[in-house]
Amino acid sequence: MNKQTLTGFLIIGAILFGFSWYQGQQQSKLQEQQRIADSIALANAPAPAPVAPPATAATADTLAVTQADPLGETMANARTGDEQRFTIENDVATFEFSTRGGIVSDVTLKDYKRYGGGELHLWKRDSERFDISFFLRRDGRDAQVNTRDFLFTPTTSQSGDDQIVTMRLPVDSTACVEFIYTIPRSGYMIDYDVRFTGMDGRLSNQSSFDIEWGNTSLQNEKGFDNENNYTTIAYNYPGVKGIEQMGAQRAGGTKTENEPSRVQWVAFKQQFFSSILIADDAFQGADLEMSTFQPTDGTIKRFHTRTSVPMERDRDTYGFRMYFGPNQFSTLKEHGTSLERIVPLGGTLIGWVGRLLVIPIFDWLGTKGLSFGLIILILTLIIKTVTFPLTFTSYKSSAKMRVIKPETDEINAQYPDPADAMKKQQATMELYRRAGINPLAGCIPMLIQMPFLIAMFRFFPAAIELRGQSLWWADDLSSYDSIINLPFDIPFYGAHISLFALLTAVAIHFTSRFSLGQQSAGTQMAGMKFISLYMMPVMMLLWFNNFAAGLNFYYFISTLFSLVQMYGVRLLINEGKLRRRMLETPRKEKKKSGFMQRLEEAQKAQLAAARAQQEQTRGGSTPPPTRGSRGNLPGNRPKKK
Repeated sequence: MNKQTLTGFLIIGAILFGFSWYQGQQQSKLQEQQRIADSIALANAPAPAPVAPPATAATADTLAVTQADPLGETMANARTGDEQRFTIENDVATFEFSTRGGIVSDVTLKDYKRYGGGELHLWKRDSERFDISFFLRRDGRDAQVNTRDFLFTPTTSQSGDDQIVTMRLPVDSTACVEFIYTIPRSGYMIDYDVRFTGMDGRLSNQSSFDIEWGNTSLQNEKGFDNENNYTTIAYNYPGVKGIEQMGAQRAGGTKTENEPSRVQWVAFKQQFFSSILIADDAFQGADLEMSTFQPTDGTIKRFHTRTSVPMERDRDTYGFRMYFGPNQFSTLKEHGTSLERIVPLGGTLIGWVGRLLVIPIFDWLGTKGLSFGLIILILTLIIKTVTFPLTFTSYKSSAKMRVIKPETDEINAQYPDPADAMKKQQATMELYRRAGINPLAGCIPMLIQMPFLIAMFRFFPAAIELRGQSLWWADDLSSYDSIINLPFDIPFYGAHISLFALLTAVAIHFTSRFSLGQQSAGTQMAGMKFISLYMMPVMMLLWFNNFAAGLNFYYFISTLFSLVQMYGVRLLINEGKLRRRMLETPRKEKKKSGFMQRLEEAQKAQLAAARAQQEQTRGGSTPPPTRGSRGNLPGNRPKKK
């Protein structure tokens, strides 16, 4: 690892660390302002109207007689009664339905558990809110219907391997609204149809109906902060491969967003699981809201969205799909509409590494029955092997720079004057050309490897395959490992000590020590030794302490592999022979690229300008006269040459 590489990593690390610190400060200020605003709003808000308990059968007749309902007697009767709940199971999940609103009121996944044990529910029980709003025309007036206010009549049936649940809300003796759910024998995707049966002449002249959806996500993982960072609302535009999502948010805040464009689907996305509502056609925009709870509540976020669905004349059925399941790349990809983009693998520049290389290798190794620690080890070895040609080029460039150290020292001694910096630079470039050295050869390979490093950074915290998998002292590779839990929180570090993060920092220290040991003292920048040996490892320790143990394990063994590679290349390259070949073998003049030609022309222009300035300074101008001398008198000023 040469000084250019270390400088690049330092700059990147400093930028990320500084940006993270700045964002934290800004978020704290915003949260404080939001808490003050929420307190004022709560103090000024009117008291909520008391909610009447559900009417019993004994009081239903009294209500029908004493209170006229603008929607008619049939729908008035559907307002009262006792809510019923029942469950439908398939191979992977249990779906609970409620007759109040005709909704899916709870989903339990069979193949997954909460961290520490217990059933995994996708949201907090009784927090689910699903409402379809439209208008009926009755007695010359429009009356609004909110389906959550009514009790539906359920029926179940079988169609092949599929189970069908039909929720029916009667409007009158010949018309009704039906919600039809089709649950497959296996899988997390269910079909959901909204059907307006016999509603001709009963619906108002409206262009759309609204869907309001919300729930509260539970904390299902080990660390609140990490799970919170990946828990958000995501959505997709029709025909677009990528997705949009609301940004990360700290505890105690609320964020809203209005999306006026057409939307294909909306997802309440947790770190490893999602609830997704998909339109067969498209939604007509979406209003999104997300509130974050405190870490002690056992919940993460409160989600809420309101969308509109365009209505068409002579159309009575509108199709949707609902996905309730894991954020597993292969599972989501089966259903199309870019659902797999929920898994945060990065954009176009970075994401292809995860989608085309890392995930296929990871899945293939997973089918061999190997432990996940061994899978990460093999994956690291494969990536290091693939990138070794680039690494070798970087190491060889460092060796070339090292063996021509006497010549570069001679050039530095020849041009000690800072005014001759351009001459020194040209002489150095000429030396590099004769020796066959590309000054960028050490940096470019490392830049090419950056997508692999960042792809791993994105992959491991989002890989549901690592969830609940243990390795040595780490009980969950998808979350941080801890050998000591502290009774207090250290800013920028946390309340625990991650051994994998500590080992990674130590490995970086010794790798930097070996790399710097391969460079002569004259080639090291001022302060580089301290930054490389101490500051960079400490920054990585602070930064990675709360990251997934699988990610830290990968970086640890990857750094060890880098150290072994550097040592191996050091033994492989005969520096004496390399020096003789560089300085004795005549180099053929290569055709220069347009960039190099422009660079040389710019250097020549700068050198000419510097020479002209030097000549003018040495004797081409007269010093300005002092006050009271003849030079101040008119007509006695020096003539211009």
